Amino acid sequence: MNKFKTLKDHVYDYIANQILIGKLHPEDKINENSICQELSISRTPVREALIQLASEGILDNVPRKGFIVKSLNKKEASELYVLLGYLDGLAAKLACPNLTEKMYRDMQFYIKSIDLAIDSKNYEMYMQQQKLFHQIYIDECGNDTLIETIAKLKSKFLKQDYADDPEGTTFHILKETNKEHAEILRLLKEKKAQEVSTYIADVHWAPIKSEFDLFSN
Repeated sequence: MNKFKTLKDHVYDYIANQILIGKLHPEDKINENSICQELSISRTPVREALIQLASEGILDNVPRKGFIVKSLNKKEASELYVLLGYLDGLAAKLACPNLTEKMYRDMQFYIKSIDLAIDSKNYEMYMQQQKLFHQIYIDECGNDTLIETIAKLKSKFLKQDYADDPEGTTFHILKETNKEHAEILRLLKEKKAQEVSTYIADVHWAPIKSEFDLFSN
């Protein structure tokens, strides 16, 4: 997608990514001065980005406190999974005829990288690699509005703190999720557009997964 990004867009992406990778947590206050210094920009685009994030339900604008990272309850998370499942599946369906052999190889590379990240319990790397996996077909769907909508909805999810996982639950869930990535790739390679769309919506983004709050998709 060759859309020109304004300073506000860059700030928006920066904050959304900080939430996604777990640098910002629910109820954290956004430090506007810190963002201005980090990105070497003025306060105006930062404020504009914060107002947009609040309007989209990613942040709360709390009187006398400022902008706070909003947490999702189980109902909200489940509803988002349904929407994302349908939209992500639609993106895969639309992208199916456009994917090349190089893209398949790249997706296979990310699947292997995800396994390595899980095995080493490097969950930040996991988040990055799975995002790259999905972004390949999302970017090839040919619908800019769909691409932007998926990105905005994903920004509402908060990365769980994986450090406290004595039962190894996270490890097993993410391993199963990566097997689903392999199945998505198989269906895309076989050009089964409708099948991959249904699989992503009904299996990969199954609403029951939202209870784990892993954002493992």
